[in-house]
Amino acid sequence: MSALLQIAGREHDLGGGFMVRRLLPAAQRQAIGPFLFFDYFGPVQERPEDNHDVRPHPHIGLSTVTYLFEGAVLHRDSLGSVQKIEPGAINWMTSGRGIVHSERRPVELRGQSYVSHGIQLWAALPREHEEVEPSFAHTPAAAMPTLRVGTAQVRVLIGDAFGAVSPVATYSRTVYLDVSLPANGHLALPALAPELAVFVVEGAVLVDGAPLALHTLAVLASNAGAELAAPAGARVMVLGGDALPERRFIWWNFVSSRKERIAQAAQDWQDQAMGQVPGEIEFIPLPEKRFVV
Repeated sequence: MSALLQIAGREHDLGGGFMVRRLLPAAQRQAIGPFLFFDYFGPVQERPEDNHDVRPHPHIGLSTVTYLFEGAVLHRDSLGSVQKIEPGAINWMTSGRGIVHSERRPVELRGQSYVSHGIQLWAALPREHEEVEPSFAHTPAAAMPTLRVGTAQVRVLIGDAFGAVSPVATYSRTVYLDVSLPANGHLALPALAPELAVFVVEGAVLVDGAPLALHTLAVLASNAGAELAAPAGARVMVLGGDALPERRFIWWNFVSSRKERIAQAAQDWQDQAMGQVPGEIEFIPLPEKRFVV
């Protein structure tokens, strides 16, 4: 089946001139499986004088999923977690009823230039798990199953595919793959979940014969796979899972099936009642334009 739609995304400034391409949510589509937020950044040269650190900020009702191709990020959160995120690893932070975290340049990189390149996703928690206790899990790159499927190399980051199973635990069926295709490479992608999409990180691919440009997201037909081909070679991400059975409300860093819960989280952050990241004295304030129930 051909892709139902293609999403090019839009440029968004996270602060300090740090630009990302935001693919989800989009006007055409709020979510693909549990994923309702998709920020792609880089590759960009980070210089010593740049200040792209993300100060402490809160989340509810979601799990952040951070994956790097290049560079490094230091994650710290209100649980006391301190973790350097490096290429190939999966960092899964579940906010549940509420968590606060920061994402900064590691100390050893503060005086040098380096390339930053990666993706951050948000996975909505199932309604029955929206208020779980917050948690943080780091799965190193070496723990990810890597296999050869025809001419393609597939890393199974989350979920199961082609007989391999990722060690990353999730709250619902979730798929996340890192696929490298050589020149003239092909991959028969099966229907691994009811909702799937393909994103091009490097090069260009054909999805069932239809061209998919660099840094573009293609949403596949429901319960369908696709034939991927890369005449000149490519690297793509495959993501998706079970469809969300209910609508999700998104405001700032908060996700919930209930508007009232988002309003409460905003008030909690205003009152600085959601916890603190040990050693941090800064924080990102609420947006001036407040959420209206």
